[in-house]
Amino acid sequence: MFEHIERVPGDAILGLIEAFKKDTNPHKVDLGVGVYKDAQGNTPVMRAVKEAEALLLKNETTKTYIGSHGAPEYGEVVLPMVLGENSPVLAAGRASATQSPGGTGALRLAADFISTQLPGKGIWVSNPTWPNHHGIFTAAGIELHKYPYVDAENRLDFDGMLAAVKQIPAGDVIVLHACCHNPTGFDLNREQWQQILEVVRERSLLPLVDFAYQGFGEGLDEDAYGVRLLAENLDEVIITSSCSKNFGIYCERTGCLIMVAKTNEQMENVRSQVAIVARENYSNPPAHGGAIVCEILHSAELAALWREELAEMRDRINTLRRDFVEALKPYGLDQKYACVAEQRGMFSYTGLQPGQVDRLRDEFGIYMVRSGRANVAGFSHANLPYLAKAIAAVN
Repeated sequence: MFEHIERVPGDAILGLIEAFKKDTNPHKVDLGVGVYKDAQGNTPVMRAVKEAEALLLKNETTKTYIGSHGAPEYGEVVLPMVLGENSPVLAAGRASATQSPGGTGALRLAADFISTQLPGKGIWVSNPTWPNHHGIFTAAGIELHKYPYVDAENRLDFDGMLAAVKQIPAGDVIVLHACCHNPTGFDLNREQWQQILEVVRERSLLPLVDFAYQGFGEGLDEDAYGVRLLAENLDEVIITSSCSKNFGIYCERTGCLIMVAKTNEQMENVRSQVAIVARENYSNPPAHGGAIVCEILHSAELAALWREELAEMRDRINTLRRDFVEALKPYGLDQKYACVAEQRGMFSYTGLQPGQVDRLRDEFGIYMVRSGRANVAGFSHANLPYLAKAIAAVN
């Protein structure tokens, strides 16, 4: 029965990982895989996480299922982190949290919910966007469309974006990146968020806000500005949140689908449908990552340590962005790549063309996605001179 099945190309980023491992260049640099790295190129376990896990190991009493919505205490800590401690949305009982296997799992829950409960609605994503958005939404049977986001000069094309959003059919779904846009690193400012809010409200669009990198841009609360603005001023919002990145627990797959409805009663109706979607996908989410998050955020001491470590990671990335541009100054390329210092989060749309990316890989052992997206966390003060020299050679 399997004889007709054809082989398809593997995931591009996973392919980069394998190629990087096989490369014997002693100066090789991995800018492809989207995880945080320290100055030594490692993805460390946060100290707050290690302490929380020690407490869990000591005090854990069961490994039983935690239910389709996950552990209630997980939602109790994630909702205020995303929507704000004094959120009027939470005070009104308008938000529901469903623990999921990573932010990707939350996106799949959202996609299936839209497909089953809002049939016929199209979904609009930025061009470019995280490639897996395409796969997740089309696999759920939703018609996918694109709106412009970056112009030919590798700058945020907000005018083009706004004009396109004004043409989206009423009632369709628009996917917005809350912060640290993946893959470009270009984020909306507060004034731009206000303009998007007005158009979304006028067009009766349903925003789906992908919030994968809270805390990696400007700060935990600062990065949530757009999310909170929409949730507090619109009747209905879908938010997909991830704790996998900002707690450094990638392999624990720790996410959350947050549904915001007009009233508490409508929220409960929506919540009942989300439970069915989760049940039909994976039944129950994994528990350990959520338990780590709860342990940390329920402890003032561990929460303070976590915030300190997250700030160190954020500051390191933002410093490396500025230092990267500075390293290109001797080659006269600092203005050309000045956008890298303006972007936020782990990713940068460098503006490098596919041919240049190929040369960087083949001639210098520098690996990144062919779109020119680089993981800034792969920069280090040790490799910046080499990176700058290589980029100058291919320009």
